[in-house]
Amino acid sequence: MSLSRRQVAAAAVSSIPLAFAAAQTAQAGGRRSRTLYIAGDSTAAQKYSDAAPETGWGMALPFFLREELEVANHAVNGRSSKSFVDEGRLDVLLGAIRPGDFLLIQFAHNDEKEEDPARYTEPWTTYQEHLRMYVDGARARGARPVLATPVERRRFDAAGNAVPSHGEYPAAMRALARREGVTLLDVQALSLALWQRLGAEGTKAYFNWTATEQDNTHFNPPGAIAVARIVARELLRGRVLAHRDVRRLDEEIPESRISWPAPATA
Repeated sequence: MSLSRRQVAAAAVSSIPLAFAAAQTAQAGGRRSRTLYIAGDSTAAQKYSDAAPETGWGMALPFFLREELEVANHAVNGRSSKSFVDEGRLDVLLGAIRPGDFLLIQFAHNDEKEEDPARYTEPWTTYQEHLRMYVDGARARGARPVLATPVERRRFDAAGNAVPSHGEYPAAMRALARREGVTLLDVQALSLALWQRLGAEGTKAYFNWTATEQDNTHFNPPGAIAVARIVARELLRGRVLAHRDVRRLDEEIPESRISWPAPATA
């Protein structure tokens, strides 16, 4: 389905009412809270009650951040670094971002789809070119861009070893981060190591495995919480955030903390 940029803008703004309202209220009082924006795909995106128990890691990230740091999750199911731009979603995000904010960028799952020209990017050319749009756009507005390599899928070989699934995309992002001087969160390497420790059977408790579905890409609440913890720790390690910005990094987060709002109505 093709959407106009005005429709995309309306949908994106309505999907982040709390973060947007909080920022506007603080600004009206002469002080504005910082906001961490997420641009990404379904692994990070907000999920709704019709998709439960599927959970994006962006839904769990606020559990590890102080309340003064808002999270505006613009990640959307099925998007690549290219289609997110082509649909006008980056324009919407950059229209809201302000000096002192952060833009966390995670794409590759859908960039890999060679059969779909609307989403496909080649790792060392068009993928990097699109990622640079996010980096340059954030910097032009006084915000700090942060690149995150794509979280790994649940994939094991016959010997029980966790197997990478993203080809050259993580390496291409790492190279771009070095060249552009952007902080990199190596979520791909860290999630792969976590899946290896948990094993082929143990990881089933972190992915969206249900009685009717065996999903090795998307997370359930424990998986989303585990990946969000990786992201928060990496934000601290990379000095994107300070110790005063994070919390509960070593605490157990009950999966009951996750909630799925009702789907938005047109």
